Amino acid sequence: MSERGQTGGKLVAKPRVLIIGDSIRIVPKATSADVDVVYLQKPSQFDQAVIPFCRQLVLVDYQHVPSAVAMTRALHELGPIDRIVTQTEAAQLVAGHLTSLLGIAGTTERTARLLHDKSAMRALLNERGIGPVPFELNPTHAQLRAFVAAHGAAIVKPTMGSGSLGVRRIASLDEVDDVWAWCQEFGLGEFQVEQLLVGPELSVEAFSEAGRHTVVAVTAKDTDGGTVEVGHVIPAPISDIELSEISDVTIRLLDAVGLQDGPSHTEVIVTADGPRIIESHTRRGGDRINDLVKLVYGIDMEEAAFRLAGRGSPLDGLHPARGAAAVRFLTADPGVVTSVTGVDAAKAVEGVVDVVVSVRPGGVVSELRWSDDRCGLVVVHAEDVDTAVALARKAAAHVVITTEPVAEGPDAAATPETLDAILRPYDEVFDPFHGSVDAS
Repeated sequence: MSERGQTGGKLVAKPRVLIIGDSIRIVPKATSADVDVVYLQKPSQFDQAVIPFCRQLVLVDYQHVPSAVAMTRALHELGPIDRIVTQTEAAQLVAGHLTSLLGIAGTTERTARLLHDKSAMRALLNERGIGPVPFELNPTHAQLRAFVAAHGAAIVKPTMGSGSLGVRRIASLDEVDDVWAWCQEFGLGEFQVEQLLVGPELSVEAFSEAGRHTVVAVTAKDTDGGTVEVGHVIPAPISDIELSEISDVTIRLLDAVGLQDGPSHTEVIVTADGPRIIESHTRRGGDRINDLVKLVYGIDMEEAAFRLAGRGSPLDGLHPARGAAAVRFLTADPGVVTSVTGVDAAKAVEGVVDVVVSVRPGGVVSELRWSDDRCGLVVVHAEDVDTAVALARKAAAHVVITTEPVAEGPDAAATPETLDAILRPYDEVFDPFHGSVDAS
């Protein structure tokens, strides 16, 4: 174990942080907190570029819980682990389980389960009267029809997961049969139906220390009328009253689930009856939201998570907003990519911070079913919200991704797309425990 320095002639060991599943983009940020990194990653997702930043490294399928438990216990015996950190959605439940198992500070199994399992979270919110929303878990075909008849438009979604994967809207009773058939064909598994919430969609980026929750930023979202987000901007253009109401409902949720430390990302819709929570996560927001927060407020929530165990104050105080920052995602028609043009023109747009194109000629663009089907993004920093959004749209419009339809064989219709098939290339499952954990 490495040493931090000497105190009264004695060597002081650095805190040991177990990082589960995070990428080379995040792992090096632990150096700012002066901690020793113990890294746990799936072999299929390993990037050897992280090696110089790790004190110890173990390659194991961390979603195979017995393996993750055995490895973590062995690492803890070699040198006590002070905290477990992960920003990876697939690792949240395992990280909570291991934190509780070791009895160390951090997000417990109960908290991780309540936020990862949307049905458990919704039941808790309804029980506590925190923005109640009608819902039903695993309805039958008849119960789904009865729910829509009673509550109007609805949304169907898996109880776990992120990125809008497996989310479908039901506008009326006329669509119930088609959506039910899709649920069966898609292999949705555990799912719930909720009353459709109508209003502006936002997310609350918060950070907790010893049970004290600080709202760092509120993000406005653009779904272009669908379920997949195509843009974000910080700060959200909302009133002080709306900010107070949104912050209040978020903090009530975080208190209810018992979140003590670290970042959280809570999605909210501002309805005519007030803000209602869609879902929440024990990690910072994805979709480059962390970068938007840093551009505007100077706070890196990924670094802050490491400083909980290491050196420095996690947030180092709140800072006034410096302009606004926006991200706009690139999309394209489904098919084989034949060309990508306009990247240099996009980079030349005023205020552009980054342009990323994740497809190339010969690759295949899928129908826009979830966040990973998007084709790239542009990030912009400007003096105000309207300008940031406009410049992000302008830059994104320069990037043209041309596709041509995929030639389908005669058996294409006989192999319907399923949830498992989509997750397979990511080597990921929604629930590594294959069942519920008592949230009492």
